[in-house]
Amino acid sequence: MPRPELIETFANPYADRDYEIHMDCNEFTSLCPLGGIESDAEELALLTGGAPDFGIIRITYVPAEVCVELKSLKFYLWSFRNDGIFYERAVNRILDDLVAAVRPKWMKVVGDFNLRGGIKSVITATHGADPRQVSIAASGPATIDDRRLIED
Repeated sequence: MPRPELIETFANPYADRDYEIHMDCNEFTSLCPLGGIESDAEELALLTGGAPDFGIIRITYVPAEVCVELKSLKFYLWSFRNDGIFYERAVNRILDDLVAAVRPKWMKVVGDFNLRGGIKSVITATHGADPRQVSIAASGPATIDDRRLIED
């Protein structure tokens, strides 16, 4: 069962500035719930099996008051290892748990999972409005001079 209580934070040293933190967690593992038990969903308790699933979890966020501590993030992600969980549920659960702990201005979690049955799955979940896009939109429409800068 995932253990969000393992997630620790520290004070953001630049809380007055919007900046992006990106982490790739290349060794994510969980168990396939088909033929296994999705342990955080009682309605799926009758399934049996549990082949391992592997993937990369990519976390990108704009912190507010605190940042996630990396060692605790590693331990939290390891807590999925024996959990039968669908990719979609895993990615959204990670996003929900991190948002609850870190309360970022914006966050995106991408689960880039290895092939299973010849099918590649990439699941993306987001929280909040991306401040990078908001600041671009707030600057107004592009002018001819802006377009020249972009083309150069």
